[in-house]
Amino acid sequence: MTGHPDEAAVEAAHEPHDPAPGEWAVRDRVRAQATGMRHHQAEAALEAAREEGADPTVVAERERIEEHLTTHGGPYAPETDPYVQGQMEARSRHGADDQAPVRTDRP
Repeated sequence: MTGHPDEAAVEAAHEPHDPAPGEWAVRDRVRAQATGMRHHQAEAALEAAREEGADPTVVAERERIEEHLTTHGGPYAPETDPYVQGQMEARSRHGADDQAPVRTDRP
């Protein structure tokens, strides 16, 4: 077993902040990997990320998805995730940069 990620860094990743370069890409990658997962699968992926000492952004996003699936009745899908939809709306309203592509395939 490797070390767990720094919990303070994971907590900081949950707080509102200007994303670091590449942070959007990390979150988008985690969301893509989580697509189709049910709660128990997301929980296992979160634990694996913690055990691997994954990047705090990865762990924070996995935590958020796992919490979302606690109350969601189906598999994970970014297009039905209110947090993701809010982010996409904010990106489109504030002008997206190269690190934050705006998806046009949302309902």
